[in-house]
Amino acid sequence: MNLLTNTDLKTLINFQDDLCITIYLPTFRAGVETRQGRIRLKNLIREAEERLINRGMRSSQANHLLEPLKKLSIDDLFWQHQRDGLAIFLAPDIFNYYHLPINLDEFLQIGRRFHLKPLFPLLSGNGLFYILALSQNAVRLLQCTRSSVIELELENIPHSMSDALQFDDPERQLQYHTNTLEGTNRQAAAIYHGHGVGTDDSKENILRYFRLIDRGLREILREENSPLFVAGVGFLHPIYREANTYAYLAAEGIPGNPEELSAEDLRTTAWPLAEQYFRQAEQEALNRFGPLKGTGRTTYNIIEAAPAACNGRIEALFMAPGAGQWGNFDSQTNAVAVHEQKESDDEDLFDLTAIQTILNGGKVYVREHDEIPDGQDLAALFRY
Repeated sequence: MNLLTNTDLKTLINFQDDLCITIYLPTFRAGVETRQGRIRLKNLIREAEERLINRGMRSSQANHLLEPLKKLSIDDLFWQHQRDGLAIFLAPDIFNYYHLPINLDEFLQIGRRFHLKPLFPLLSGNGLFYILALSQNAVRLLQCTRSSVIELELENIPHSMSDALQFDDPERQLQYHTNTLEGTNRQAAAIYHGHGVGTDDSKENILRYFRLIDRGLREILREENSPLFVAGVGFLHPIYREANTYAYLAAEGIPGNPEELSAEDLRTTAWPLAEQYFRQAEQEALNRFGPLKGTGRTTYNIIEAAPAACNGRIEALFMAPGAGQWGNFDSQTNAVAVHEQKESDDEDLFDLTAIQTILNGGKVYVREHDEIPDGQDLAALFRY
């Protein structure tokens, strides 16, 4: 299952072509409703072909460009493994699709950039977070949002402590790969050599085990900046912190034996911690916004916000879901033109502003109007 990563997002943000096709559609995980996604995609393919021909493309060229979508629409195995939404990005030199844990409205656009605004909730207060469920007998990594959870397949990570420490030579341990593991339920007692859980020998073994886990996680989460919450019995938390090298390990973890909890139970338990994590930075930005109004450090105006984002000035951007403004931006002159109706070379300036904010290290928060300063569609806090 293809899951969107920060690396993928940056690739999509930076990609430009005259024929960037963006498709979003709702999907269903089970039941007869799963057929709807296939039907919706076939309808959108027909619409995309009409639009391409209307832009001057020959029918054979349009058919060739859309061939990956047509193959996807008839792939039975593909439609059996869905989440809440599907995002597809197609151009002459790129074809990516992602299963998303958020609900999406049906959407089709052909333009110079991919339309990414529906993805922004994943980067804000309803964004992604991870749970590392640890015990001496099992390891699970869960990718979560407020309303969804999926267990990720683990590579180069031991399934249990006994698997991790079955070799006496630490160098051989580092070469251990999970696809050679024999199971996840074997007991780890044999490695203790008669010592209790609280002894230095036991802690040293656990630390070695956790360092192997951390080494594997570095590959999985190497481009991520989402919080990671550790779930495990109390004495394991400080040991894992000693082994950890992931920059976004959350300060607060989930106590208790995670083997007794389902993935959904862990998500439910972790969400209040994740929400607090997400909201803290956002609230700090909101607290600064009010006192800075009228000083040149804030704006509600897309004509000011778009060039500020492109020049790396926006620290935090608040946007209402569905809000937008057609127009275009000239990066040479910093001039912004806005239009009531979409014109041939227009793009969504809200989308552009959010993309450039992210590229330049700012934060984007998708919020309802009553959570945005003065109830606006858009509010930007400048760094300077």
